Parts: sequence; C-alpha cells; structure tokens
Amino acid sequence: MTLRYPQVLLLLCALTALPSTYAADPVKLDTPIGGWRSGAPGGDGENYSQVVNYPASSVNTPQGQAATARITGQIAAAPKGEREPGKLIVNGVSMPLKLDPEGRFDRPFSFPNGSNSVEVRSPDGQHRHRTQFLHTSGGASPAKLRVLLTWDSDGTDLDLHLVTPDGAHIWYGDRVAPNGAALDVDVTTGYGPEIFSMPAPIKGQYLVYVNYYGGGYRDIADENEGEEGGESGGTEAVQALTTAQVTVITEEGTPSEKIETFVVPMRAVGELTLVKSFSYP
Repeated sequence: MTLRYPQVLLLLCALTALPSTYAADPVKLDTPIGGWRSGAPGGDGENYSQVVNYPASSVNTPQGQAATARITGQIAAAPKGEREPGKLIVNGVSMPLKLDPEGRFDRPFSFPNGSNSVEVRSPDGQHRHRTQFLHTSGGASPAKLRVLLTWDSDGTDLDLHLVTPDGAHIWYGDRVAPNGAALDVDVTTGYGPEIFSMPAPIKGQYLVYVNYYGGGYRDIADENEGEEGGESGGTEAVQALTTAQVTVITEEGTPSEKIETFVVPMRAVGELTLVKSFSYP
C-alpha cells in the first residue's frame, strides 16, 4: 500500500500522541542543553558558592539558580527503592551522581569557557544521555585551577580542604577566599562532588587534603548471637570503607589543559589525608 501525504501526516500525528512512556528517553537531561550559550559564573542567579543548611539534601541547589550553572534531569530507568548513584561525566571527568527516590538529580556546576560536554548514565550503565555546548562567560575569568572530590559511598561525609600558596585555607567552614578561590556546596550525604575553583591561581605550592568527616556506619547483629556462651541481641557499629577520588585540573579548556586523578582509601572517621602537593604553574 502506498501512503499519500495526508495519510503520512495522520500517522505522524498518531505517533506524536502516543503515551510518553513510548517515546521518553530513560535518561533525561534538562540542563545544560546543547548549542551556544552565554552566562557568567558568579553572575545573577549563578552563585557558585551557596549557603548550606544542615543536614544537606541530595538536591542542594537554591531556588532560582540559573540554568547555566546547573546539571538537572531524571533517570527514569533507575530501579526504585534503595538508590544506587548514576554516573556524571563532565568534560571527561567521571563522578557519581546522587539520585532522589524518583531518579531526579539537580547539581550546581560552574562550567569553563569554551566547549563543554556533559554525559549522564544510569546506575547499570545501560542508558545514557550526552550533550555538548559552547559556553561564553561574557568577560568573566574562567577557572585555571579546579579540584574535584568524589567518593564511592552513600550516607558519608568527606570534605575537601585546600591550602593556597598565600596561606589561605579553603574548606566548608570558609568557602570563599580573598584570593578568588571558592569551594561550592558542602555535600554531606554521600558521593559528592565538592569542587574547588580558582580563576587566577597564585604561583607556588598548593596542598590538597581530604577529611573523613562522618557517616559510614551501619548496625549489624552480633555474630555471637544465639551461640552458646555468647551475648544475644547485641549490635555493633561497623564503619564502611570509602574511597575518595580527587581530580586536579589545570588550564581547563585550553590546549595546555592537564588532568590528574588520585584514588585514596579513607578508613576512619576523623582521618585527614594529604592527597596531593603541587606547584602552579
């Protein structure tokens, strides 16, 4: 049978009217969108460093945050119930992406000038969505030094600390320094990321520390329960080992860009680890 133009039009209309479950992408990325855009980090509605209310929630983005400084969407394919993280890959740097019970995510992010890519993957890796865009910041200075902290466990709190050559200490208690360095939201509920950025790095030595602040405990039944001579009904707190990943990016978005990644096991709450000492430039 040969379809004529009116029949083709009716068929297209019918397909468009199908329930969204037929046409919906399992991984939906609302922002950023592809193409060319202009928006200066630090401008109106694009606050890179935000007020933190404890306990921090998995969606830690203030109302009114500009779309140009957010990564938002939903992974509809994620299983219900206990939530495994998705995967977020920004400009080649992979990090866990915490999801709410409906699979939604909303992550503040300060994008560098130039070409950017954002990819989101489902927890099982079977579904993904990727977009590319060209970001122009309208004259604002892009970050020439960026440090990202992520970790591989939920319900845990790791903190990123940096000491700059002039002695400034940037951490969740003092997230903006006079030298222009800034630390974004303090993630206390697992996975991260926490991101340090500096548009005009001072020459000299930088120190990168990670602190295992808290969490990572679970109760298990006493292994001796029910055994002869053993205690019954007892529980003990077992601290989960969590692995921190620290990525140091210099000259981001330029031909001289350099990325180094370090993996560090964090075993005990209160542990403070010097991950990296480096000189800039």
